[in-house]
Amino acid sequence: MDFDFKEEQLQFADALKRWIGRDYGFEARGAIVQSEHGTSDAAWSTLAELGMTALPVPVAQGGFDGSAVDMFVVMRELGRGLVVEPYFATVLGAQFLKLGGGHEALLERVAAGELKLACALGERQSRHDMADIATTARREGDGYVIDGEKKVVIHGAHAGVLVVSARTGGGERDHDGISLFVVPADAPGVQVTGYRTLDGLRAADVRLSGVTLGAHALLGAVGQGWDILDAALDYGAGLLCAEALGAMEALFDATLDYLKTRQQFGVPIGKFQALQHRMADMFIHLEQARSMALLAAVKLDAPDAIERRRAVSAAKYRIGQAARFVGQQAVQLHGGMGVTDELPASHYFKRLSMIELTLGDADHHLARFIAQPGFAQGAAA
Repeated sequence: MDFDFKEEQLQFADALKRWIGRDYGFEARGAIVQSEHGTSDAAWSTLAELGMTALPVPVAQGGFDGSAVDMFVVMRELGRGLVVEPYFATVLGAQFLKLGGGHEALLERVAAGELKLACALGERQSRHDMADIATTARREGDGYVIDGEKKVVIHGAHAGVLVVSARTGGGERDHDGISLFVVPADAPGVQVTGYRTLDGLRAADVRLSGVTLGAHALLGAVGQGWDILDAALDYGAGLLCAEALGAMEALFDATLDYLKTRQQFGVPIGKFQALQHRMADMFIHLEQARSMALLAAVKLDAPDAIERRRAVSAAKYRIGQAARFVGQQAVQLHGGMGVTDELPASHYFKRLSMIELTLGDADHHLARFIAQPGFAQGAAA
């Protein structure tokens, strides 16, 4: 298998890298995070001009029909730059629209950069189990009425359209009976409460009280949304692995530079053997994370759902471990400054911590990996 990136992928990465270095540096990012909205319209326009919003969208809707590996390259650079724009939320929402079909007009607006999306999936009691859904959707005439509450919706307050999971049948944790809906954020009965998260991004709690939708709002078939939900969540987890890799690479480089410049007893502290050993351990974790993130990206397009789940959960688990180790070591090697907002190290560590908790933490994905068919036989062999 060829693991070299194509020229077009490298061009996307280079364009992002140059934009981030020129217009989205550490101080510029800090000003955006502290602003009222927490995002930048100018930055979003630039992402659209660079083709990033069109990349994951099918050609028929004005996009480039980018693969998961194409998105890996983009998310890696966004992770390096600690970009706080609602790109991941929109791309994940677009994946739901692609898998569900029937909403091509929305995808065209996403490709043009005119529409931001968010995925309202998690609930107070669900933690990492996205099949644990208490939100209900009942039939009324030709449409549906949705009632419920969604928690920690990433960039929920910035979205024009929400992808909402609701239960039209079955028990609270059953895979059968899950339906997905496309809900305009300004629909009557939708209440969005936004706030800043630990890593500087924005999230929101979304309450849906008697939200009336037409039949066209349904995404996929009624009561059969689990396969779409499962595949889209794997896609999102794979993108987060790529973002985490970029953040770890940047954090490793920043730590190495610090060890070369910070002096103690008249010499750079990077000359101390004990610190060199810690950097070597960080490098090993980083290399293993890089391999797993790329494997997950390759397998996201696999036709075998079991193969996809195994690769994604293995990557999310391993990268969760690596992120914790690399982040903790980087903060310690920076000394007391490592926990302050004045240096990028603490911001990378906080973002890595949030990625670990998003779309399933390491423990969740380890259990999911073990639960896949064939694991017990393979472990016994």
